This record gives sequence, C-alpha cells and structure tokens, in this order.
Amino acid sequence: MNTLRTGEFFGQTNEKLNFEGLIITDTEYTHSYVDWHYHENAYFTFLLQGNMVEGNKKEIYHCPAGTLLYHHWEDPHYNIKPEGFTRGFHIEISAEWFEQLHVSKDAVEGSLQIQNPSIKLMLSKIFKETKMNDQTFELSVQQLLLNIFSQLSDTKIVQPEKNPRWVKQINELLHENFMEKVSLTELSKTLDIHPVHLSRDFQKYFHCNLGEYIRQLKINKSLILLHNKNTPLVEIAAECGFADQSHFIRSFKENLGITPLKYRKIR
Repeated sequence: MNTLRTGEFFGQTNEKLNFEGLIITDTEYTHSYVDWHYHENAYFTFLLQGNMVEGNKKEIYHCPAGTLLYHHWEDPHYNIKPEGFTRGFHIEISAEWFEQLHVSKDAVEGSLQIQNPSIKLMLSKIFKETKMNDQTFELSVQQLLLNIFSQLSDTKIVQPEKNPRWVKQINELLHENFMEKVSLTELSKTLDIHPVHLSRDFQKYFHCNLGEYIRQLKINKSLILLHNKNTPLVEIAAECGFADQSHFIRSFKENLGITPLKYRKIR
C-alpha cells in the first residue's frame, strides 16, 4: 500500500504552505483512480470544486463540492475522480502540532465526513486566511484549527448512538429543507418533541441556535456557487434561500468576515 509523506497528494499541487507543524496545500486532482493508500499525518480535505468518490474500510463517500473530510493518520482509503475539474484544499497536521498545542492526537479517529456547517465555515475561513498573505494569517489559522478540534472533540464526547433520536432527525430535516421557511412549531410536531425542549437542547448538540444553523447551511451552499464567476449574486442569494441579495451579503459577511465578492476573488 502506498504511503504519502508530508505534503504529498495525488494530483497537481498549485500552492503549498508549511509552518508550525501544519502543511496546507491547494491541489487539482488529476488521477481518475487512486488505489488504496494512506497519509503519514492526519489531515482535512475540503473539496472546493468538482466531485470525488472516496472509500475506506467502513463506508464510501460521494463528495460534491463543499464536502469536508477528516482522516486520522495512517487511515487507508482510495479515491475515484469523475470527469471534470476537481480541486481540493488540504490541511495536514503533523504529530508535532498535536504535541505543541496539547491536542490529543486520538481526539478524533478514523475517517469521517463532517456535516456540521459551522466547522465547514471555519475551514472556509482558514482557506481565506491562507490567501491573505499578511503577517497575521498563521495565528488566525492556528486559532481556527484549535476551535475545530475543540468542537469535534465535544461532538465525540456525546456519542451518536447515545444521542436522542430527534438529533439525527432534525439534522437530516434541516439539511434537506434549509432553503424553505422552517418554523419551530412545525419542527416540534414532526419530531414529536416539545418546542421548549427542542429550543433548549438544540444548542447542546449543535453548538448554535436553530436560526444560526440554517444560515450556516445557506452560506455553505453559496461558497460552492461563488466559484462560478458568471453567476450573479442575486441568483446565488435566491438559490440559497436568502430573502434578497442584501440579506445574503450581510449574512455572508457576518459569518466569514468579508463580502461574497471579495471571497470570490480569493483563488
């Protein structure tokens, strides 16, 4: 089985940053099939454009743009790339980084697809920071990555099999219907749970309130559409379920710190 060393990914790496135990790469995937392999470091993959299929010992992920994956160190997997341009953003994390920042290397194990929109937005912020090329981006990246591991560790503490059934149900409902108007009353009836209980405990399992979670899902969808420079913002706003373009711009800036147009210029 192939072992990929630090900073190695199959494809054409267009940019690589290496600092304080982190290796960040922006890579175009050029191989239609990559046989079973593993990486010597743990890493995140954030699919910026295109599509990919990834399989590991437990499951197969069909990954459109916007997919976020995490791989524990030396976790074997394979990849299939359909026709078309596919681009991935990777954050590779050395053993030294875990030691220096006092983060357990085994806090998150195996391969997993991360659905949490707030974590995806933090990865998008890291992507933005790596393109800023100023003296503070390294500090910002470190802080965001620590926040991500903190949230992932919190998620692991509450094991999925021990979660109330409604947690999985509401997550699926919101991912499927976030572009539609959702009411607390309707959700409560569908899930057969009291509105007060739902409102109180949602924060416990999702680390934000319902409204924030839905806005994060909309912003994540817009990140994919923004890669097409020919799509007007007004169309993106409508397709992502925002009331209008101004609402989209305001929500985007609140979550990512810059306007959609500025994010679009980040390459």
